[in-house]
Amino acid sequence: MSTYLSQVWQLLRNYVRGTRLQEMPKTTSPETEAVLPLGKSIKVDKSIKFTQDNLQEYLYSPRLQESLEEWTILDNSGLTSKSDDRALGTLPSGICFRVCDRQMHEEIYDLLGNAALKPEIVSQLMELIVTDKKIRPELLFGRLEDFYRRWCQGEFIDGTPDDNLPQKTKLKLAAQQHIAIGLRQVDIYTGLNVLILLLELHRYAQERDELKQKITFYPSDQPDTDNFFTSQLLRIINYSDALEIGNFSSIVGQFLKGGNFRSAYLGDANLTGADFSGADLSLAYLGDANLIGVNLSGANLSGANLGDANLSGANLSGANLTGADLSSINLSGANLNCANLSRADLNRADLSSTNISRADLSRADLSRADISSSNLSHADLSNAILFGANLSEANLSSVSLSHADLCRADLSGADLSHAILNGSNLSDTILFSTNLSDAILVAADLSYAKLNGAKLNNARLNGAMFLGADLSGVDLSRVILNEADLSGVILNDADLSGADLTDAILFGTDLSYANLKSANLSGSNLSGAILNGADLSHSNLSYAILGGADLSDANMEQMNWGKKQQWEGVRGLETAVNVPEALKEELGLN
Repeated sequence: MSTYLSQVWQLLRNYVRGTRLQEMPKTTSPETEAVLPLGKSIKVDKSIKFTQDNLQEYLYSPRLQESLEEWTILDNSGLTSKSDDRALGTLPSGICFRVCDRQMHEEIYDLLGNAALKPEIVSQLMELIVTDKKIRPELLFGRLEDFYRRWCQGEFIDGTPDDNLPQKTKLKLAAQQHIAIGLRQVDIYTGLNVLILLLELHRYAQERDELKQKITFYPSDQPDTDNFFTSQLLRIINYSDALEIGNFSSIVGQFLKGGNFRSAYLGDANLTGADFSGADLSLAYLGDANLIGVNLSGANLSGANLGDANLSGANLSGANLTGADLSSINLSGANLNCANLSRADLNRADLSSTNISRADLSRADLSRADISSSNLSHADLSNAILFGANLSEANLSSVSLSHADLCRADLSGADLSHAILNGSNLSDTILFSTNLSDAILVAADLSYAKLNGAKLNNARLNGAMFLGADLSGVDLSRVILNEADLSGVILNDADLSGADLTDAILFGTDLSYANLKSANLSGSNLSGAILNGADLSHSNLSYAILGGADLSDANMEQMNWGKKQQWEGVRGLETAVNVPEALKEELGLN
């Protein structure tokens, strides 16, 4: 037991400078109590191996808490008129603290230069800052921000040998705690830990009206109106990753949520798995950045440039990406549910297997984008450009594609049931086995579209244009095609039972062996149409124009016909079956 206690004593003494054990009970109990300067009581279990991490958990937080209080205490004189050359950022010049800048900077390195802050310690510290009346958050923020700006400029690591704080901390760790650590490691840990505290103070303050204006933190510096982009944060990321690739993201990544990164230049940055949820990245540059698996839910990325960036598996649900440059971006497997992508540039983007349901993509440019097997249900793609896009096997049910340009797009196997495609351009589009049932395609252009195997039952296609389209064998049952232009279209073997073709233009259309049972063809123009073998039973052909139409072998059972003159020039009636007797008499076929 005595050996155990002596080891604990040695570790405690070496770990925290100025911390001493006030009482160490002599007992054989499994637990030993250490009383710390702040009056905090910590239970020490013999089963615990006292590693560096354990000691940080037990002692590091109270020591740092004490320092946070001391750093915001003004000296007895309060304000002084003596000028200084400090760049305190949010603090007015002339404030004099009990702990001077030099001492504070040295303490920051001693406290924060050994390892990265753990989330639980950060949580404890923020709870203290919120509840401890001795700490003034705005003063603490100002002093830490001043340190951060100096650190970013390399002031401390570039200091002379006699005044180099990272070097002093490195030597203390080696001499007092036998910890071998590099000079850059000390400097990087210190700066990143201060950055974490500043990010947390900013997030806390932005939720409180009384602190919003007093505490506003820009990790990459305030937007530069002259140069537009700020690059400070990128330099810090690259500096941190010099130790190990992904070092910055693993240490700071989880604390970036709600941060202010407006106009930051982060091109080629490695931010894998970082949490930017609710952050402001508007007008930021993230081209070619590694953002695999990042959390950008609710983030503001309006006007941002993410061209060629990798966001595969990222969470962008509810994010604002209006007007963003997402050209050639990799968003495969990402979550864009309810995201705002209106007017975004997604040219050649990879959106395969992505969740884009209920997203706003109105007026977005998705030319040649890969959106195969993605979920776009209930999304708004009105006026979007999807020229040559790959939407095969995509879920587009109930999507709005009104006036969208889908020319030469691949929609084979896609689900467009209940979709709205009014006035959309589907010319030369691949629609093999596409489900367009109950879709609304009023005045849509389907010229030369490949519709083999497509389902269009119950669709509304009135006023649609099908010039040169191949609809052979297509399910068009109960479809609305009134006033549609189907001139020269191939509809052989198509199912048009119950379809509404009133006033449709079917000039020269191939309807051979088509199922037109109970179809409404009144007022339609069937001049020169091929209807041989077609099922016209119970159909309505009143007022239809039939000049030159071929009805050989057609089934005309209980068909409704119009005036005698409309049948002039009709061919094949002699071989038609189930011709109504009254029609035979009227046409003199008996």
